[in-house]
Amino acid sequence: MATNLSIDEQVAILMRGADFGDAQTYANMEKELRARLLESQQNGRPLKVYLGVDPSAPDIHLGHSVPMRKLRQFQELGHECTFLIGNFTSLIGDASDKEGVRKQLTPEQVAANAATYTAQAFKILDPEKTHIRFNADWLAPLSFADVIRLAANFTVQQFLARDNFAKRFANGDAIWLHEFLYALMQGYDALALQTDVQIGGTEQLFNLMAGRKLAEGFNQRPQIAITLPILVGTDGHLRMSKSTGNAIGINEPPAQMYGKVMSIPDVAMSNFMNLVTRWTPAQIKQLEDDLAAGAAHPRDVKMKLAFEIVEIFHGTDAAQQAEAHFRTVFQARETPEDMPEFAMTGPLALLDLLQAAGLIASRGEGRRLLEQGGIKLDGQRLEQIETVIDVSAGGSRILQVGRRHFVRLVG
Repeated sequence: MATNLSIDEQVAILMRGADFGDAQTYANMEKELRARLLESQQNGRPLKVYLGVDPSAPDIHLGHSVPMRKLRQFQELGHECTFLIGNFTSLIGDASDKEGVRKQLTPEQVAANAATYTAQAFKILDPEKTHIRFNADWLAPLSFADVIRLAANFTVQQFLARDNFAKRFANGDAIWLHEFLYALMQGYDALALQTDVQIGGTEQLFNLMAGRKLAEGFNQRPQIAITLPILVGTDGHLRMSKSTGNAIGINEPPAQMYGKVMSIPDVAMSNFMNLVTRWTPAQIKQLEDDLAAGAAHPRDVKMKLAFEIVEIFHGTDAAQQAEAHFRTVFQARETPEDMPEFAMTGPLALLDLLQAAGLIASRGEGRRLLEQGGIKLDGQRLEQIETVIDVSAGGSRILQVGRRHFVRLVG
C-alpha cells in the first residue's frame, strides 16, 4: 500500500465521526487502529476491512451510505476492502435496533433484494478496489455442532444486558432464540474474512464486540470496531429504515430524492449535514450557526442540503434539474412541464385508474390518500371514492397524487 499521509493523519481521517457511546471504548479502538496501521506501514500489507449489509429491502438507502463512505476512506488509503452482502444473516434478521422481533425473510426474498446491491454499492465504493462477498458461503455449511461451539462463547446474561432485549424482557415481551444467533453469525463473518477492521452503525456495537470476543475464543486477533452514528429517517426521529417507511434510497430518481430531503423536519438537518454530505466540519458549523442566529432560512439551507445529496448520487446536472422541478412544483405551486402520460381508452373508476397508472401500491393506500385530501384532478381536490374519470378524445387532464406525483391523462 502507498499513502503520503502520516499515521496520525490517517487515524484522524478514519476515526472522524466514530461514535461508541463511551470515551474509553473510543480511546481503545483508536489505540488499536494506530498500532495496526503502523504494522501495515512496516510490513507493506494493507489492512483487511469490511462492512456488512443485509439485503432486507431492495434498495440501499442513505443510512447505509454512512458506513459505506467510511469504507471508501479505507479504500482511498490503500487498504483491502470487502463489501459483504448478508444473504444468510438476512434470513435470521438483525434485532439490533428493534424492540420487537424482526420479520424473517425467505431465501427468495433475500435473493431478489440482493440482486441490485452490487451496482448500488458502486455509487459510493470504487469497483476496482472492492471485493464483493456473500456470507452464505461460510455460514450455510456450518453444522449444528459448529453453532454450538460458537454459542459456547457467550452467556444468556450477556445478551439480556442489551438495551432492546432488556426492555422486552422487563415488559414480558417475547425474545426468540434465533435472535440471539444473529450476533454469533456476524461475529463468524469477521472470523471467516480474517478482518482487521469492521465498520458498522452504533446500533451494531454489540454485534461487533461479540465478534471480538469470538475471535479471542478462536485464538484470532480481534478486529477493530468502528461504529458510526445513526442517520434518522424522513420523520426526523426514527432510524432510517425501509421497514419503517422513512428511507431515502440512493437509487431513487433525483426529483424524488430531492423532494424527500426537503420533507425532513428542520431538527434533522444537522444529522443529515454531518453524516451524508461532503461538507467540512467548518462549513457545517457555519450553516448551523447561521440557522441558530436567524441569518439563514431553514428552507434555503435545506435546499442546499437536498442539492448536495442529489449531486453525490446523480451528478450536478440531475441536481440542477431536481431543484428546478422542486421550485416549479412546490414553490410556484405549478404542475411540472414534463410528466408521464397515461392513455385513457374509456372511463375508469378512481381507484382502478390510480392502480393502472402506477400511482398507488394498493387500493387501501388510495382510500387513505383520498381521505387525507391528497388526490387532485385538474387542481381540484377529489372527495368521492366512487368518482369516475374520463378524458375526451384528443384532450388531456392532470391527475395529482400526493405532493410529488403527477400524471397527464390523455384521450
